[in-house]
Amino acid sequence: MNTTHSSSHTKAFTLIELLVVIAIIGLLSSVVLASVNTARAKSRDARRMSDLREVQKALEFYYDDYNAYPSTGGSWWGSSSECHGGPHGDGTIPGLIPDYMARVPQDPMSSGGNCYLYRSDGVDYMFLAHGTIETFDPDIGPHPLDRPCCNQQTIAVYSPGGRNW
Repeated sequence: MNTTHSSSHTKAFTLIELLVVIAIIGLLSSVVLASVNTARAKSRDARRMSDLREVQKALEFYYDDYNAYPSTGGSWWGSSSECHGGPHGDGTIPGLIPDYMARVPQDPMSSGGNCYLYRSDGVDYMFLAHGTIETFDPDIGPHPLDRPCCNQQTIAVYSPGGRNW
């Protein structure tokens, strides 16, 4: 007797199994995306720190040559017209370009009021990243370059007398 057995059942995933797999992939991708966004914010903050230190060095070299800091007449000059810049929101610091640095850096997210500000009366100066710090943690406390300012997440470099502006 020769009987052939034919089966119409094939192995496949059920709808429930597919939905579970899709849910797991969605959860994992959201965790990865959150981690990437945090890493990007930390990277932008590191760049801001580097920018502030670069400008600080240029200002100190300028001071060594002229025995004064580049003056703004005691008013704030912004890196963009959106940020307290007014007529001086062109990102310049008088006398620094091109002898002491190629250009004054811009905030990595220079929009929506994120900018750098400079103020000097010739004797003292302050250069700060205005309201831009993204990874500030109030439980840890202020960043080493932080200064008290307007309840904003601000970091700055300054001469000793410029700290209180």
